[in-house]
Amino acid sequence: MPIPEPTMRFIDEPIEAQFDSPPLLEKSPPCPQGFIWQSQIFRIVELLAEWKDFRRRGRMGRNMIPPHLSRAERIGSWGVGRFFFRVRTEDGRIFEIYFDRAPADAGDRKGSWVLFGERLPHTPLL
Repeated sequence: MPIPEPTMRFIDEPIEAQFDSPPLLEKSPPCPQGFIWQSQIFRIVELLAEWKDFRRRGRMGRNMIPPHLSRAERIGSWGVGRFFFRVRTEDGRIFEIYFDRAPADAGDRKGSWVLFGERLPHTPLL
């Protein structure tokens, strides 16, 4: 019998990423060493998985000719893309966080960190 995938609790809230030293590339960051969510500090002790998503969404997906769109989906383009990290924290919890390269507005062009969700341990049905 296959082991079921853990349930994901969707959170989708902003976090503040913490780095021991600032990332060399601000728009392509590595996994942080910790994050602050709802005024609580979470130290990351293990990177379990990481992946990138450079798909263009909404109107951004319609403003390129197909050859350029194909290349942008492989390597990214300015302000488009997310860097996902599945991490284990000191207390054993497993979270999925991501960095969204999209600027919030013209005055804040840096992108933002988001707590996507928490993986909950499998609970068997009784």
